[in-house]
Amino acid sequence: MPTETALDAMMRTDDLTAQQADQVRWRYGFLVVVIGIVAILAAFGAAVFATQESVVLFAGLAGVVGTIMGAYFGIQAGQSGKAKVEAELARSQELVVRLAAYVGTEHAPRVIDEVLGRRRN
Repeated sequence: MPTETALDAMMRTDDLTAQQADQVRWRYGFLVVVIGIVAILAAFGAAVFATQESVVLFAGLAGVVGTIMGAYFGIQAGQSGKAKVEAELARSQELVVRLAAYVGTEHAPRVIDEVLGRRRN
């Protein structure tokens, strides 16, 4: 069984912290959306009671609720994708550092030319 390096331990902690932050963001974001929708429904009920114009007011209600839901899920999806990309970037950077340490300074120019091609000046 290979021993765990300090870098591996740090990476696992970051993944766990990011996952916990993602769960908290979803939970509290959902709570805020639900509270907002309840407040809008209460205002809708009061407006219908006062004006007896339910059809016109429902159109406004549908637009507002649709906007809130679309924004909530759009933001959550965007943040989730960003977190995944950042985690992959961190793993890639770790791999680059390990490979650079393995190749060494004397072989680095040759390896870079073979992998990335010669530089055009």
